[in-house]
Amino acid sequence: MSKCGSGKAQVETSDPCCPPAPDCGPVEGDVSADSPVAWFRNMVETSLKYAEAETAAGKHLVGIMCEYTPRELIMAAGGIPVCLCGGSTEMIPAAEEVLPANLCPLIKSTFGFHINKANPFLEMAELIVAETTCDGKKKMYELLSQTRPIHVLELPQKSDEEQAMAHWVSEIRALKSVLEKQFDTEITDGRLRESIAVMNRERQLKRSLAALMEVDCPPLTGRELLDMKSLIACMPDDMAQYERALTMLGGRELDPRASSRVRVLLTGVPVPHGAERVIDIIEDSGGLVVCQENCTGLKPVIEDVDEGTEDPLVAMAEKYLHLPCSVMTPNERRMTLLRDLVAQYRPQCVVELVWQTCVTYDIESFLVKKLVEEELQLPYLRIETDYSPSDSARIAMRVEALVENVVARRS
Repeated sequence: MSKCGSGKAQVETSDPCCPPAPDCGPVEGDVSADSPVAWFRNMVETSLKYAEAETAAGKHLVGIMCEYTPRELIMAAGGIPVCLCGGSTEMIPAAEEVLPANLCPLIKSTFGFHINKANPFLEMAELIVAETTCDGKKKMYELLSQTRPIHVLELPQKSDEEQAMAHWVSEIRALKSVLEKQFDTEITDGRLRESIAVMNRERQLKRSLAALMEVDCPPLTGRELLDMKSLIACMPDDMAQYERALTMLGGRELDPRASSRVRVLLTGVPVPHGAERVIDIIEDSGGLVVCQENCTGLKPVIEDVDEGTEDPLVAMAEKYLHLPCSVMTPNERRMTLLRDLVAQYRPQCVVELVWQTCVTYDIESFLVKKLVEEELQLPYLRIETDYSPSDSARIAMRVEALVENVVARRS
């Protein structure tokens, strides 16, 4: 995308009262064509190639709509879990012929892909698993189910209560039965444990990659780290690239150097493929997103499934219900996670991204702002937007002001 913050904020300071930032050494050029960073730039193409090969060999493609769906269960049924969340603004006009215009862009984009038959993964999916998170998604699923095979998980809203876990386990057991019937297979504890081990390995690799951002001079930008993901869980080639990245990226330098940028923690809504505009604006304006708390960042990988438990299905259900999404009430787990991540990644400010009409994150931003400013003593910026680039210049001005504020605090 174009540089929305073309006049970069000057974030270096020579104030004698402010110690100079650490010297990261010489700055390297762009990544080589065979590097892990370059590999994930072709994420859609590699995922599609893998999906086509695996389905031709007898596997079953299963679409998922949210991080609450346990990928391990799908994998244990011989399925390939693929994320269907839409990030394209081009898909929204078709969706608005059916859905309200004042609806979350993620929901509209996802439904637009359905109307336009523009998502090959959606067209290949033999089953779609969805969850009752927000009201907009629930009603969109009703329309989707008119022509698509879909199973909806009823997600408890008060995740800390004992009966919530009992209900969620029953929902996961029901999904297990649906998968077994749909694909004429048996999900044994052994197969489930194997899938859990593979998913835990992927989560561990992603946490290790994210931990590269803890240092004073991170070897990645936040956008590059965000791009190092896949639409499909546990693709062997992706896992190999994660491992390569951990050995190759340690000495890489950024241009402009990481030490000259303001460290940013990004929280709020997920950032699906194609909707990375705000992260680009932050990093074009002198920021470096060193931590992403959202569902496309650390939130779904911060906890593993207990591999030593007697009942692997229950252990899996517990891990997924612990996701601190704003649909939960109360959602103190998110506040605890933010405290921990601030201590771990040492951001100099917090940016919260809210998609327009995402009511739960919009309301919860009040609590996040209070936590960040009053308890954590950090500058906070809330950005409410959609997928359209029409407000990019305005957002860039606000981000640049935030960067300047952080620089002033350094002094």
